[in-house]
Amino acid sequence: MDVIVNPTPNLNGEIGALSSKNYTTRYLLAAALAEGTSTIHFPAHSEDSDAMRRCIRDLGAVLEEDDSKIVIQGFGSRPRDVRELNVGNAGAVLRFLMGVTALCPEVTFVNTYPDSLGKRPHDDLIDALGQMGVQVEHQQGRLPITIKGGHAKGGHIRVSGSVSSQYLSALLFVTPLLAEDSTIEVLNDLKSKVVIGQTLEVLAQAGIIIHASDDYMSFRVPGGQAYKPTTYTVQGDYPGSAAVLAAAAVTQSDVKILRLMEQSKQGERAIVDVLRMMEVPLTHENDVVHVQGNGRLKAIEFDGDAATDAVLAMVAAAVFAEGTSRFYNVENLRYKECDRITDYLNELRKAGANVEERQAEIIVHGRPEGVEGGVEINAHYDHRVIMALTVVGLRAKQPIRIRDAHHVAKSYPQYFDHLQALGASVQWVKE
Repeated sequence: MDVIVNPTPNLNGEIGALSSKNYTTRYLLAAALAEGTSTIHFPAHSEDSDAMRRCIRDLGAVLEEDDSKIVIQGFGSRPRDVRELNVGNAGAVLRFLMGVTALCPEVTFVNTYPDSLGKRPHDDLIDALGQMGVQVEHQQGRLPITIKGGHAKGGHIRVSGSVSSQYLSALLFVTPLLAEDSTIEVLNDLKSKVVIGQTLEVLAQAGIIIHASDDYMSFRVPGGQAYKPTTYTVQGDYPGSAAVLAAAAVTQSDVKILRLMEQSKQGERAIVDVLRMMEVPLTHENDVVHVQGNGRLKAIEFDGDAATDAVLAMVAAAVFAEGTSRFYNVENLRYKECDRITDYLNELRKAGANVEERQAEIIVHGRPEGVEGGVEINAHYDHRVIMALTVVGLRAKQPIRIRDAHHVAKSYPQYFDHLQALGASVQWVKE
């Protein structure tokens, strides 16, 4: 399905933030790895979190769910012997489970999205699993991938963090369950360090002990541990809310988003600080972000590595800022559902934005007068691109048609419903 985004000068109202996809997927996995019953309150519903639900059920977890919670009977350190797992288009779910299935005799992850996840590399995690005695069959680092585990061993493990922090998170989930103690050494750089903080937070809540260096470049993991069954509450999601906040910033608005914790460990919380730097009128009190936008923004410079999943929304806001904005240290955007630098900027140019790219930078020459629009653009099956392009469409002079916009469901199925509730003029159309 496509969506047509019409120019919308005003947004007003309040919505509750979507529950965090990142925390939901981690809590689901931690609950599955516990022997006993765990409860997750306010879990996210998205294609990614549904993929984790589906896979842990296949691995032997028992799930019961109602409108506000999910109760999980975990399988502990002994997942069921399954032949295949289908993670859909969920890269984080794939990588976390590549670690966990090192406990299984043989599991093949199938390739159902050859034009998206099927193109993404996983070599660094494959190499780390090999150091643990796990044999991995793969297609030049890509799906389909077969994990031949069952005899994984701890010890000294090296893993590169230069492409994704998800490889490290995968090791942090599985190594506590191994008989031996482990040390994990991160090579090169570590992208998205703040997300490792989220993983460690969840593991600590599950009773897992991990000794991390201050810079997250080395870890000591005692072996022989057990995940404890417990109760989790999922906080509001900053990555998805970033696009709604950006939409409020570029329009005349009076918008409140509830359930956004001020002290959250989500790096994308930086969207609030970035909009303040852009001189957008807003407050953040009692877990409520209140934007009273006037459509006037100032250009900024920002290190995007700390807030990877909010950068595209920030760029969309910068399209309408006065001056030239620069988002740097963002090369890992190239290794997501699509190349979120080249592919995204190509679509922004079609809409009339003045943008440039470097290998690890996005440069935006703001156009406060707005962009022309009046085009059909391709979101490359990427939920973050869809949301960010929608922000641009609200401020364009003519409607923008976004192809395959239904892929927003990967992380935020209610995105367009929430925008419509705030007064945005958007409508679904058949392709």
